[in-house]
Amino acid sequence: MGCLGICQAGVYPLHVLSCLLLTYLLNQLDRYILAIVIQPLAQDIKFGDKSCLPRDSVGQRTQCRNASSQDSCLSLLNENKTQSCQWNYDGSGWEYQVIAGPVFILVYTFTGIPIGFMADSVNRKNFLSASLFLWSLMTLLMGFAKHYWHLLILRFGQGISEAGCTPFAVSLIMDYFPKESRGSAMGFYNWGIYAGYSLSYAVGNYVTRANILGQGWRWAFIVSAIPGIIVSAIVLLTVRESPLAKSNNNEREAVTSHRLSIRQKILQGVRPFVTPSLLLLCAAGSVRNAGGYVWAYNTQLYFNLYHSAADVGRWLSWIPLVGGCLGALSGGYISDRLVKRRGLYARVWVLVISQALAAPFVAGALWLNPPFCFLSLIPSNIIGEMGIGVTLTIIVELVTPSVRTPVVAIYIFIISNVAGNAPLLVTPLTRLWGLRIALLALCPGMYIVGCLLYLLTLSVMYADQKLLSNEESRPLLEPDDQQSERQQSGILRNIAESLIEGDGSGGGSGHQ
Repeated sequence: MGCLGICQAGVYPLHVLSCLLLTYLLNQLDRYILAIVIQPLAQDIKFGDKSCLPRDSVGQRTQCRNASSQDSCLSLLNENKTQSCQWNYDGSGWEYQVIAGPVFILVYTFTGIPIGFMADSVNRKNFLSASLFLWSLMTLLMGFAKHYWHLLILRFGQGISEAGCTPFAVSLIMDYFPKESRGSAMGFYNWGIYAGYSLSYAVGNYVTRANILGQGWRWAFIVSAIPGIIVSAIVLLTVRESPLAKSNNNEREAVTSHRLSIRQKILQGVRPFVTPSLLLLCAAGSVRNAGGYVWAYNTQLYFNLYHSAADVGRWLSWIPLVGGCLGALSGGYISDRLVKRRGLYARVWVLVISQALAAPFVAGALWLNPPFCFLSLIPSNIIGEMGIGVTLTIIVELVTPSVRTPVVAIYIFIISNVAGNAPLLVTPLTRLWGLRIALLALCPGMYIVGCLLYLLTLSVMYADQKLLSNEESRPLLEPDDQQSERQQSGILRNIAESLIEGDGSGGGSGHQ
């Protein structure tokens, strides 16, 4: 159904989805603005590694980059016999990678687990609004940081508050949209990733360059934070907790959910993740997202060092937005169409093919010179981001509504702790081979490894299917009528139960 299916859900669900999209946009903007302003920030606060950087002379940038010591750097002169390079903080090093990765990710993911289990018994939109307000406040305060430890504490606070975004938002989307349009709805929601990420380049580069009141990079944080405070009020006042009409089945599951103890919720949430195919899919998603995290937090740094004359904001303020949005929506649409004929496997095939095709274009962005390096990012974003919404769609379709939010939180916990700490590999690999080779290994290289793991996941899923009886081996998702949908749910639960329990007992679970 694609966009038509989203529109047919009604005006109010579209309003809710738009609010969730805007919330996710601000989530990504506030998360990545640090990566865009890291060089002037590091030079102001004074932390991280130093290297030879060009002054005003663009023509000496390659010569500056090749200088390996302060003495050799300062000895480089331009035509006027003045220094063409400076030995200064470049924004790289352990200190940056720590606040980009572990300081944010560890608290983000560990906080997401209790939030996920709370979601069945709290008002989701109230918590979503509060989370948005808090991470916007942390971002605002980062604009006033004077020391490195200020950034550590505020980044920690960002991680805690941003943990409430996706689990609550995905759970609301699953309530407001029917099964046949969820993939497209999730693709639309994931536009927030690309819109926020692109906006971070525009705000980070141009607001810093404007040097408002002589404060440079500080106003980039302030400008990023203010909209979140406004949108948090809009979410609080206009988004309802759940649709006006729910099926009787969903109501019964919700009531049952509230009666479960914390221990029972934990068991229900964890149980799906013992299936081999879901574990493999988590591994594949972790590796693929590792490449994404490394790229996101080191792109501006890479272009600052290798192509300092390029106007990064001119290109990356729109390429991730246009390419990523097209990729996310088309991936959801294609998987929604294919899943009716091919079953659940079709969604995984979308992941396999998209990542294999995207890897060469990511490599081109690191190997080519401007403007071709930026042009290579267009197909890499369109193709590579097709699978972002698809993975979460697979997760939430295969578990009962009562455990959707905790299962999403656990999935995010797994992939984020692996992928989110991948930036720590950048510093040692850079010291061995240089930043360009390090990023080639950690970005397109991760796409290829992730693709292979997705293929392995498919093999395991096919093997799982052969264990079923003839009735159970029908397509995992059949179209349209309610009886068919009830059969699908029973088949999915039987698959998961046979894989997890072995004896046919236990609650709903499934594969991603």
